Amino acid sequence: MAITAKMVKELREETGAGMMECKKALAETNGNIEEAIEFLRKNGQAKAEKKASRIAAEGLCLVANDGDKKAVVVEVNSETDFVASNEKFQTYVKEVAAHALNSSAADIDGFLAEKWDDAKTVQEQLVEEISVIGEKLSIRRFERVCEENGFVVSYTHGNGRISVLVDAECAVVNDEAKEAVHNIAMQIAALNPKYLSDKDVDQEFIAHETEIIKAQIENDPKESQKPEKVKEGMIKGRINKELKEVCLLDQPYVKATDGKQNVAKYIEEVSKQIGAPLTLKKFVRFETGEGMEKKNEDFAAEVAAQING
Repeated sequence: MAITAKMVKELREETGAGMMECKKALAETNGNIEEAIEFLRKNGQAKAEKKASRIAAEGLCLVANDGDKKAVVVEVNSETDFVASNEKFQTYVKEVAAHALNSSAADIDGFLAEKWDDAKTVQEQLVEEISVIGEKLSIRRFERVCEENGFVVSYTHGNGRISVLVDAECAVVNDEAKEAVHNIAMQIAALNPKYLSDKDVDQEFIAHETEIIKAQIENDPKESQKPEKVKEGMIKGRINKELKEVCLLDQPYVKATDGKQNVAKYIEEVSKQIGAPLTLKKFVRFETGEGMEKKNEDFAAEVAAQING
């Protein structure tokens, strides 16, 4: 299979590996991007990069609240950051969020089919906004959070680049409790955990990462010579280290003065201060353009020149 500049560009953006390493990986896997990522990781040439770290699409992620019991976050995309910073577009996204807050739709298709007003559906209003703004727009996703026995906290960063909702259960809903959860929402925005706790981690994820680490060890001349028992300990240690990065409760609490307290311990401390157990039930984090890519013809040409050269 012919390896194109576009394929190399995509693999490089996914993994951060060099151009020639990407070309070789694609050649070894007959152009299969997912298998090429595995090839690079197993050979220690790439980390488990997420598409979220290669944000390309523009737009906004905004929140609408109904007191502290209900909130929604929406993502509406535009083609350019110029439109994303436009007041008319920002107003429209706020209206979309307000509509989604009270929507009964379970998914984006259902939401688009709902009535926007007496004359139009949400989809028809979107088409109208596109004709006025003059650029392709898309209502990509939304998620609502409702809480009866506690409260919901929201946090928006970068004027709508990242928005977070945190669902907290607590018998005491006061300023101290809300401030603590707000601090955690800020941490979620900054450190992008994938799971609330290690109990939420899919065993398939653990098995997959274990396979990757095993391959990395076997491909290392020094590590591959170590006893199997030592290798098992290395694998367990690296898995635990990764889980501390991707599980919110295990992450070091960024505002801890001693640098040792994790989020779980911080919540325990706050619970004692307010006199009631504070529990995090879930969180939602939207980042504009997650998993989407922007065309970059100049970079593609640069890659093509190096491949052909």
